[in-house]
Amino acid sequence: MRLNLLTRKLHRWGALVIALPLLVVISTGLLLQLKKQLAWVQPAEQRGVATEPAVSMERILTASRSVPEAAVLGWADIDRIDVRPSKGILKVTSMNRWEIQLDAQTGAVLQSAYRRSDLLEQLHDGSWFHESAKLWLFFPAGVMLLVLWLTGIWLFWLPYRVKRRRRHAAAHPESAPVPRSRRSA
Repeated sequence: MRLNLLTRKLHRWGALVIALPLLVVISTGLLLQLKKQLAWVQPAEQRGVATEPAVSMERILTASRSVPEAAVLGWADIDRIDVRPSKGILKVTSMNRWEIQLDAQTGAVLQSAYRRSDLLEQLHDGSWFHESAKLWLFFPAGVMLLVLWLTGIWLFWLPYRVKRRRRHAAAHPESAPVPRSRRSA
């Protein structure tokens, strides 16, 4: 009986301890699940004219500079460039999280929009707060979530186990365990 009481207390207090980090993980995870469907999270991918990139690096920098919101003055202001040959585009992500989609053939700007998916990923894993928060808050919260899942399965299964034992005892009274109060010393 002590295991059942311990399981209930661990389940109750564990849920309370990880409530806030888990709320961050769940809410950002839900948004990240829909990043291809919600342009607010990640801009929709456009299509270029050809599937083979032919634009020069200088043209990429010039086109990126032409979008004022991206605040690109030089290569130091560009976080990364994703090449999507099948769509014929280049995605230039600036350091301020602005995404510029360029035609991979001509270098023309197809679209520019703010990209929130990277920020949501950093919030999701806790690295946005601090690297220590990722390891000492979000990781233990994940471990505790695993414990909550295990104790939840145990608490769910427990009534079925008790009912099965009672049915077995009713059907086979001769094999029923002797209650502690009736045992001889």
